[in-house]
Order: sequence, then structure tokens, then C-alpha cells
Amino acid sequence: MWLLPLVILATAVALSIPLSRYAAFIMEGDYAPPRVLRWFEQRLDSGPQDWKGYTVSLLVFNVALFVYGFVVLALQPLMPLNPLGRGMLSPTTIFHSVISFMTNTDLQHYAGDQHLSNFSQIFFVIPNLFLSAAVGLCALAAIIRLLRGQTLVGNFFVDMWRVVVYAFVPIALIAGLLYLQQGMPMTYRSAHEVSVLDAGSMGTSGQGQAKPQTIVVGPLAAFVPIKMLGTNGGGFYGMNSAHPLENPTALTNILTTLLMMIFPMALVLMYGRMLGRPRHSVVLYAVMLVMLISLIGWSIYWDTLHGNPALTARPAAGPFPIPGPAAAAGPRVLSIPAVAGLPVDQHLGNLEGKELRFGTSAAATFAAITTTFTCGAVNCELDSLNPLAALSPFVGMWLNCVYGGKGVGMINLLVFMVIGIFVTGQMVGRSPEYLGRKVGAREMKLAMLALLVHPIMILGPSGLFAATSWGTQAVSNPGAHGLSQIVFQFSSSSANNGAAFNGLSVTYGFNDNPSPAPTAVPWDIAGGLVMLFARYLPIVAPMALAAGLGRKKPSPVTMGTLRDDTPTFGFLLLGTIMIIGALLFLPIAVLGPLAEHLGPIPFGG
Repeated sequence: MWLLPLVILATAVALSIPLSRYAAFIMEGDYAPPRVLRWFEQRLDSGPQDWKGYTVSLLVFNVALFVYGFVVLALQPLMPLNPLGRGMLSPTTIFHSVISFMTNTDLQHYAGDQHLSNFSQIFFVIPNLFLSAAVGLCALAAIIRLLRGQTLVGNFFVDMWRVVVYAFVPIALIAGLLYLQQGMPMTYRSAHEVSVLDAGSMGTSGQGQAKPQTIVVGPLAAFVPIKMLGTNGGGFYGMNSAHPLENPTALTNILTTLLMMIFPMALVLMYGRMLGRPRHSVVLYAVMLVMLISLIGWSIYWDTLHGNPALTARPAAGPFPIPGPAAAAGPRVLSIPAVAGLPVDQHLGNLEGKELRFGTSAAATFAAITTTFTCGAVNCELDSLNPLAALSPFVGMWLNCVYGGKGVGMINLLVFMVIGIFVTGQMVGRSPEYLGRKVGAREMKLAMLALLVHPIMILGPSGLFAATSWGTQAVSNPGAHGLSQIVFQFSSSSANNGAAFNGLSVTYGFNDNPSPAPTAVPWDIAGGLVMLFARYLPIVAPMALAAGLGRKKPSPVTMGTLRDDTPTFGFLLLGTIMIIGALLFLPIAVLGPLAEHLGPIPFGG
């Protein structure tokens, strides 16, 4: 049970160290590319940019991605590689999907195997999996250069080329070959029709003949590697990494998990290498690793080691008082009926919604990792996790800096560092400094802007939808679990994650769908806007913060200087993250997963 997460963690740590060297090698431009690649790179290089020019290029590039993606999806019925006749998605679903893939969120209000043609998968999804994933890494490289005191931070388009061509493509190619060997499909064909053993189980035609089963296929061996390597997470199938063609074996499950971990972990060490402060990055790496191990352990303990209370007998009826405002009649009391236990052996833990091909702890491990690394791929039903186990994915998205996505996780940690250093400086009566440069009012304003965007984008829309029919009509479960479904959706959108508590009715489907989900349109629009603001403001504000810090003259190191390469600094950073995270999100955690765990039915009571 514990062997799988230990093997995955140890392997990811071992791989991240050499990968960090390679990532720094690429982003510093120390390589000698082949002549043909050098020619393309020279065509892209429009000259060095300052941080404002770099940021504008980044934003303009994403606008181009939006326009391109919208056109491709809107023209789906007219494009080739569509023998199944997939129509056009609704305009709001296209709006949500394009923003989702453009922002590296990949939250899907559709099922890929039901709503997209292979043309859309190849020419819309796969390019975004490469390009949107590279944006965060480019932003981190620019911030590092600014912190080094550079006024010119390179060229965004050259950095994008370096990440995609020299990092993502080679590793994705190797992973794709391994997936092929394990039986993953790689074809332009859209589907196979096969006869089933139980004739008629798929229905009958108008002539009374048994219908065959339609198995959707496509270029999965090209799709899945970058889906995971880029911490994208958008599934080719609606079942995502629980589908036997998208994740065929236990070996592919381990490879899938490692792919989404190695780049975010390596970039923390790359941060220290490029700054010339490797010991500082080791401290940051250790803080993140402690949080990651804690979240994985919490998830396994509360899900794999605990059965589903809904299957446990409640031998006798009893009252359940609901606390409320003081009144003469006292608290409201619910009468809880007796519940007969089901004949299910739960010694393997909570098996509801789990893919059991990979082992008992694989689902809980994957659930914790995919949300902390902002990937969003799933190999189990997150909605079926025991409530306390579900806290692990929630916390991973709320903190959004437990390694996080490629580049943006390290950028979010930089914000926490600046805030923690500033608070510490005020407590000891010394001017706060980071990398020898004083943290002033301007830096704190930018840090708070980057920090507060995330909770505002989660809690504001969650409150609005929970209080209106937009949310109440969409949830599949009333009460605390329904609130968790709503909050999870916006947490995933704001964290650029893409995972979901399935059961939330948010799918419109094709534009001519006569019976779409009644509240799909507001969910599409709100989700798209949250992803936009939560993606770019936390990138632009730290860029400005780093530019301000980099311009300042370094202060000399004295006995009173707070060193950033010691365990003391690690505990300071960890405490800052925990305290701020609790202040921002503890109330909603109490109203959601904790309230569901405490009862009355089926948990607690």
C-alpha cells in the first residue's frame, strides 16, 4: 500500500535533479542547436525584451491561441478526420474550452470521446498542451533573470521555442514510445466497431439486428505524454486516466504519475541554479516535499485505510441535533433511521469510484499528486473520495504552491516568500530583504495582489452559485457535498488545475442539443472568466515585483541578515503558507468536507 507512493516519490526526486540541470542549460541558452533548428530560432528572435515587452508578448501570444482555438472548434463539423459526424459545440462551451486549454487548466465541460473529432484533438488540443504548458516556464525564467538584476530578460518567443523543442518534444517522444509498447493506441482512425459476447446488449437496429460496440480511438500515444508532462490533464476520453486505452497498465500509471511531477519539481532546483543559490532552492524544494508527502499520506489514510461509511450498518434509529440560533424550542432535531449494512468487505478501504487495476493506494496517491501539481488528470472518481480524504485535493489547489504547475508553482511560492519575509522583518524590527534587496511597499502591494486573486476567484463565484439556482440546480447532492462540488469546480478553475468533482451538471454539449444542462451557460462563462483572471494576474504581478526588486541595489550581508538557505527559513516559509492558507480557506473547508464527514448521513452522526 505504501510502497507505490514511496517508489513514485523517490523516482520523481531522482529524476528532477538532472532535469533541473538540463532545464537551466536550455533557458540560459548554453546549447548548440542543429543548423535547421538554429535557423528557425533566429527567425523567432526579435531581440531582447524588458519585462514589459516580455509580458506583452506573452499576453498577445495567448490572445492568438484563443482566436485559433475558437476557430478550430467552431469549424469542427466541416473539418476532416470526423467520420463519426461530431457537430459544433455550443458557443459558450467553445468559449470555456478554448480558455481552459489556453490557460493550461484543461477543465472540460465536455467528454473528448463524445464531443470532439480527431481533427479537433490533433489541431486544437495537442498544440495547446505543448504551448500553454510552456508559458508558465517562460514566465519563471523571466522572473529569475529579473531577480538577477537584468533589465533585459530575453525574448519570449525564443524561450517558448526552447521549452517546446528542446524539453517537451524529446521527453514526450520517449514517453510516447513507452506508451505504445504498453498497448496505447496511435492512429488517425476514429473508432472500431466490434461484436460483443452478449448479443443485443448494445441495443438493436430498426431491422432487429444487434448493434456492435463502438470503441473510440485516436492518436493517444501522442496525446497522453504531453497531457501529463505539461501538467495539462485534459483527457482524450471522459474517463481520463481511468480509461484502459488512456492508461492501459500499472506501468503506464506509474509513468503517467511521474511525468506530471518531474518538471514542476525540477524547476524549483532550476530556480536556484539560475540564481546561483542552489542551497536556497534545496530549502524551497524540501518545504514543498514535506507538504506533498503530508497530502499524499492524508489522502491514503482517510480513503485507502477507511471504508465507505455509506456501506456501514447503522443498527438503530436515533436523533441528530442540528445546532442553530438560540430559540425557545431548542435546536432542530433530525430523526435518523436505521440503515442495513451491505455485504461488502471493506478491508481494502473505500473502493467506490476507484480503478482497481493499479493497486489499492494508487487512486488516493494520484488524487493528491494531480491536484498539487495542477495537472487535473484523474484515475479515480474524486467525487467518491471519503470527505476527509477529499481535503487533500482541495488543499493542494488552495495553496497552489506545493510544486504546482510548471513555473507558476514556483512563482506562487515566491509570493509567499516575500510576504513571510516582510512579516518577519516587521516582527524583529529590521528592513525585510530577499536576495539582499529590500522588500518595500510596492513589492508588498504586488505580492498581495497576486496572493488574493486566487481566493477571490474561488470564494466569490462559489458563494454566488451556492446561493442561486445556477449552483443548486447543478449539484447532484444537496448539503455539504453539493457545496464541495461547487467550490471544487472554482478551485480547479482558479488553480489552473482541471480536475472536477464529477456529478456537477455543467455540460451543454453540441449546439443543437435539445436538452442541455439547465445551468451550463453560466457555468461556462463564469468558469472561463475565473480561469482568465486567475492565470494571468498571478503571472503579471510577480513579473512587476521581480522587476522592482531586481532594480534595487543589494545590501551587504550582516549578522542580522535573514539567511534563506537554512532550516529556519524553511520553517518560516512553511508556517507562512500554512497560516495564510488556513486564514483564507478554513471556513469553506469546514462548511464542505468537514461538515460532510461529521454527519448525519452517510458520514459521521
